[in-house]
Amino acid sequence: METPRIHLGTSSFTAAGWSGSFYPKGLKHSEYLPFYSEHFGTVEIDSTFYACPSPTTVKGWAQKTPDDFIFAVKVPQTITHEKVLVGCDEEVKQFVETMSILGGKLGPMVLQLPYFTTDLFQTPTQFLPRLKAFLKKIPSGYKLAVEIRNRHWLNNRLADLLREHKVALVLPDREWMLMPSELAETFDPITTNWTYIRWLGDRKSIEQITKTWDRTVVDRTNKLSSWVDYCQQVQRRGVTIFAYANNHFGGHAPATVRQFRELWRAKGLPALEPPRRIRTETSLSLFD
Repeated sequence: METPRIHLGTSSFTAAGWSGSFYPKGLKHSEYLPFYSEHFGTVEIDSTFYACPSPTTVKGWAQKTPDDFIFAVKVPQTITHEKVLVGCDEEVKQFVETMSILGGKLGPMVLQLPYFTTDLFQTPTQFLPRLKAFLKKIPSGYKLAVEIRNRHWLNNRLADLLREHKVALVLPDREWMLMPSELAETFDPITTNWTYIRWLGDRKSIEQITKTWDRTVVDRTNKLSSWVDYCQQVQRRGVTIFAYANNHFGGHAPATVRQFRELWRAKGLPALEPPRRIRTETSLSLFD
């Protein structure tokens, strides 16, 4: 049986400080995505959370990347935060149709839900029928991941619902959220044949150190090492992994991915697919 892949990328392909630390200085913004796709096989698009992009923009993404590149896209906040999965059929239709322009390059669509308060739902049980009704409306053939930002809402009933619809539970690394190994004490957080990991870190504390994401400022070696162990366990179960690093995790997302690769290799685990390097003459030392 073929070993399931681990798709590694970053949350967005541009950020303050990446010019000169990841991208060569002077590289045009229009060349960022092609350059990025020479080093990574996937990216999580954060901008779609704020608004559904135009078809022209999405066509541009597709044209600037290799055939096997994968885009993970966040579902717009109009659906998740403003309408909270109700009365948003038109918005869902528009988003799915627009993302479908990517064809085979479209990977997971991420439903990042807010930290619900009792103003809207007294208990997580009240939310499940709404989520179930929403999931039924998503056309088959699409990968969907659900991110719950309240640790008290993570339970077996939620996992069973996601499992029923072949939807992945997002596994975020955040200060107030439980790690997958902790979740596993009460239920299996792997709800389909693929899973979705987000290395998010602590936005508030790291922004007290820096807002220029050009270098690592927080040592996350121990955390990443535990993630390597977990990913290897999940991969052995036959589960494909999509994992994305945010700048807020350690200070520089590309460096976080590189360190994950180094830790994986240091443990003597089966080789990951190497980072892409097409334009070696313009590649920076980060990937040497």
